[in-house]
Amino acid sequence: MAYIEFSEAGGALLDRGIAAAPKSFVKPVELTPLEWQVVAIAQGDRISSILPAGPVTRAIRWLFGLKVSNALSDGRLEALRRMAVLSWHRGYSVASEEVRAFLSAGFTLDHYDLLLTRINAARAALPRKFHA
Repeated sequence: MAYIEFSEAGGALLDRGIAAAPKSFVKPVELTPLEWQVVAIAQGDRISSILPAGPVTRAIRWLFGLKVSNALSDGRLEALRRMAVLSWHRGYSVASEEVRAFLSAGFTLDHYDLLLTRINAARAALPRKFHA
C-alpha cells in the first residue's frame, strides 16, 4: 500500500499555479431584479399560459379579433417565465426538455437551483389552498 503526502502534493500544485480559486473569489449566482419580477408575475399564470393554443381557441380568437399572449418578447425572459410557471405549479417535477430549454436560454443549473429554492420557500409560506 502506498502512502501519499498530501501536504507536499498540494504545495507542489500551488507552486505550479494549478490550485483551484478560493471560494471567496467565486461570484454567487443571482437573478436581476427584472428577472425576479418575471418570476413573481409568473406566480399568477396558469399552466395553460405556456401551452400552445389549440385550434378551437385560435378560431375563437380569430373570429372575435382577440389577441391574447402571455409570452414575453425577450426569449431569455420567456424561458425564465416558462420555468417559473412550471416551478410554481409543479415544484421540482419539471420535464427535462423544459430544463434544457431553460439552460439553452443562457441560465445555469445554479440559476435553476436558486429559482426553485426561492419558489419552494414562497410556496411553503402560502396558505394551503394556493398550492398546486
